[in-house]
Amino acid sequence: QVQLVESGGGLVQAGGSLRLSCAASGRTFSSYAMGWFRQAPGKEREFVASIDWSGDDTYYPDSVKGRFTISRDNAKNTGTLQMNSLRPEDTAVYYCAAGFQASGWSGGYEYWGQGTQVTVSS
Repeated sequence: QVQLVESGGGLVQAGGSLRLSCAASGRTFSSYAMGWFRQAPGKEREFVASIDWSGDDTYYPDSVKGRFTISRDNAKNTGTLQMNSLRPEDTAVYYCAAGFQASGWSGGYEYWGQGTQVTVSS
């Protein structure tokens, strides 16, 4: 089992930045790939970023590429999502997830956090 807890969400103006954190406990976090997803009201869960277990390989959809950066610190069992140039359409609940392989598919992740709200005002 891996327990994940997100933090760092909040309210920010368009163009601003937020840094989300994901604290992991339980099984060895470094064994797992990590992903970030988001879900806005009335919409399906959307892939935001992924990183492999080593931190060497990252992947982003076009909607956030160049604005968001995923990283991890296996020594501290934490993952982060740095979000810059935020837009109102980035408003959603953001979730971190852990799985055996980095993927843009939510079904590829076994463990999920409870989510943190990000609201971007125009």
